[in-house]
Amino acid sequence: MSKKPVAIASDHGGFEMKSLLIEELMRLGLDALDLGCHGPESVDYPDYADRMAEALKSGKADRGILLCGSGIGISMAANRHAHVRAALCHDHYSARMSRQHNDANVLVLGGRTTGPEIAKDCLKIFLETEFEGGRHAGRVAKFSPAEDAKA
Repeated sequence: MSKKPVAIASDHGGFEMKSLLIEELMRLGLDALDLGCHGPESVDYPDYADRMAEALKSGKADRGILLCGSGIGISMAANRHAHVRAALCHDHYSARMSRQHNDANVLVLGGRTTGPEIAKDCLKIFLETEFEGGRHAGRVAKFSPAEDAKA
């Protein structure tokens, strides 16, 4: 895995879980690039998905974590960007498959739907699992038009 920090962002619904996962990243010996939000006040999750997309596009991070209340809205907002492959995960299996088969570069969790131990487990597995490539590479290439894949 890259030595770059892991980008992490949330809206107010994922703020508490984001703080827990930043601590977990540090425990794993990784740096976190905290893209906000920085408190429990209501904010708009698409703004934080856009921040994640920019961090990945600029090369500040290779992988990221996004959180909102359910994880649904922020994953939809993130996947509007051609270079983002955000996967909403609920357990260790979905976290592993999102990397092995789909080359996800952003783990998405629901701050109000995922327990803290499951979230930490998903994080660890997501970060440790490599993309298998092979038969999956062609499928992943179809996610974005060729001209957008360079972004």
